[in-house]
Amino acid sequence: MASDLDFVEFVTDQIADDCGISYRKMFGEYALYSKGKVVALICDNQVFVKPTDAGKKFIGDFVEAPPYPGARNSLLIQGQIEDAEWLSELIRITEKELPPPKAKKKSKNKIKV
Repeated sequence: MASDLDFVEFVTDQIADDCGISYRKMFGEYALYSKGKVVALICDNQVFVKPTDAGKKFIGDFVEAPPYPGARNSLLIQGQIEDAEWLSELIRITEKELPPPKAKKKSKNKIKV
């Protein structure tokens, strides 16, 4: 089941502007970006934040689950979605701990005419 755009916009509206949040639709679900890094996924109208040591420490008693079949476990965020300050801080913590995105390689398969 795909996520609703209304839910995605609600979640992103909860996150503070300084997080530089954006989203992108992928296969009926959504990836959330903070300052160019994928920090979370929204799948089946549930929020899954990438697991980091600092994020787990911040949450305390966390729940892990895969966002879709075959995926690695992420931190499932449930009741705190409506707490804008808490959610924004988790996104800040996660973004700081994740490595920068890998540079995309240029295609070597250019067709010459």
